[in-house]
Amino acid sequence: MGLFTEELERRQPPKQRRRWLFVPYDQLSDGIGPLSRENPRGLGIVLVENPWKAARRPYHKQKLALILANLRHFALEQANRGVAVKHVVANAPYHAALEPLIQELGPMRTMVPAERELRTDLQVLVDKEGLTFIHHEGWLTSPEQFQASALKGPPWRMDSFYRYIRRDTGVLMSDNKPEGGKFSFDAENRLPWKGTPAPPDPPAFPRDPIKEEVGELIRKKFSHHPGRLDLDALPGTREDAEALWSWAKCECLPRFGPYEDAMSLKSRGLFHTRISALMNIHRLLPERAVSDALAMDLPLASKEGFIRQVLGWREFVNHVHGATDGFRNLPTNPLPTYPSPGDGGYRLWSGKSWESKRAPKNLDGGAGPNELGFETPLPPVYWGKKSGLTCLDHVVSTVWEDGHSHHITRLMILSNVATLLDVQPRELTDWFWIAYTDAYDWVVEPNVLGMGTFALGELLTTKPYVSGAAYINRMSDYCSECAFNPKTNCPITPLYWAFLARHEQKLRHNPRLSMPYVSLKKRSQGLREKDRAIFQTLRDALAAAQPVTPKNMP
Repeated sequence: MGLFTEELERRQPPKQRRRWLFVPYDQLSDGIGPLSRENPRGLGIVLVENPWKAARRPYHKQKLALILANLRHFALEQANRGVAVKHVVANAPYHAALEPLIQELGPMRTMVPAERELRTDLQVLVDKEGLTFIHHEGWLTSPEQFQASALKGPPWRMDSFYRYIRRDTGVLMSDNKPEGGKFSFDAENRLPWKGTPAPPDPPAFPRDPIKEEVGELIRKKFSHHPGRLDLDALPGTREDAEALWSWAKCECLPRFGPYEDAMSLKSRGLFHTRISALMNIHRLLPERAVSDALAMDLPLASKEGFIRQVLGWREFVNHVHGATDGFRNLPTNPLPTYPSPGDGGYRLWSGKSWESKRAPKNLDGGAGPNELGFETPLPPVYWGKKSGLTCLDHVVSTVWEDGHSHHITRLMILSNVATLLDVQPRELTDWFWIAYTDAYDWVVEPNVLGMGTFALGELLTTKPYVSGAAYINRMSDYCSECAFNPKTNCPITPLYWAFLARHEQKLRHNPRLSMPYVSLKKRSQGLREKDRAIFQTLRDALAAAQPVTPKNMP
């Protein structure tokens, strides 16, 4: 009997005569669903801690701690409200854990899980009518709105979806026109950060006995998982979620817009809110985030930029993921799937295989789109080995320390470098799923397979998001402490040209790449040969976990 178990038993109301809900790890809110409106003294909830789920992939320690701490605190909060709580630890798929409980407690309801992986796991119980899926009220938009925004079907575009939702909901609209005269202020939100205004320090959260017990569990049972565990940076209670959101509103949102694409060695997050991990488990509701931001006196570029992230892109990628069954059913041909979860390069880094627990036959390792035919294994530098490129090494180190980095470092450093190296898209996707505290299949697969690597072609983006050193130098201070000079010898620029040359047959007709291909044609044969040599040298060095220097490059 641990402290949490004793405390839950102390607060536990009688369990008789209850209607039971299964509450997944990412629905930890009583602000949505039956918990928000039905009499708590007539409800019971089942919460499952699942080492089997944790063993599916080598998840970051901080991610495991975030889920466990919030799940346990949520259990205590609901018991305080008069909700009966059945908390179980089950080292098996969720359907196997719930089936005997359904026999004991009776049929259950659950809001449709956001993660396809969990939906698929639970479907056997739905088929047996022991579990009923009900509408997930955490989303701000519906599949019908998504379909109406793109009547012609795929390829889908976030811009069309976002405009439709703005018009349909009236958010940031006046007389059916967008406030400020346009739907997006993205062009205004591209300032590099030059040291001022001062960014806020990330918040710390008080430790408590529940968090301490979770930390001890992670150290004892999950010490083989990667990443740093930091209990002081762990929001686990309802009060922590409120504190984080208050900090974000006060310290981040007023300056978020102009600097949302900026990157710096001096501040890991700059003015990004860090709320995504809590929002994705519904400790902070997306509806609350949007309504609060709309009510604030903010510069319009910051307000619109934040709303576009939550009401626009977040909702859009979830709809695309759902409409394609996790990219298994595409408008053209069905994609192959991997039989089991990938380790995201864990074996190459650690020298040991990650043995995930046996899964039901209907659970696979995800779809395998690969539009450009990338086959390079994810290099060990993504697990902390040094590459010699300050931008990459800095961002990777922050991810393994924090389980987080903001969206531009994800797209234009981590995904950009991997794409320029032709890294296998599924491996990079699995790495993101493993390393980030806010990553779930509906988030990570569209973002990495769709936007980060162009593995889905033009299904939801119009072009590969790749760049040379000039963009990184313009939007960050990373180059100031690097051995390479972005204007003379940084290998990322020749990697960019080599990438365009290698994939010219598939990409040259893309209208958004017409100017780069005009420039590529003007590049001399000698430079193009050097580009190829730098690509091969850098790819081989990073695969061997050997850092590069100006002296060992062609």
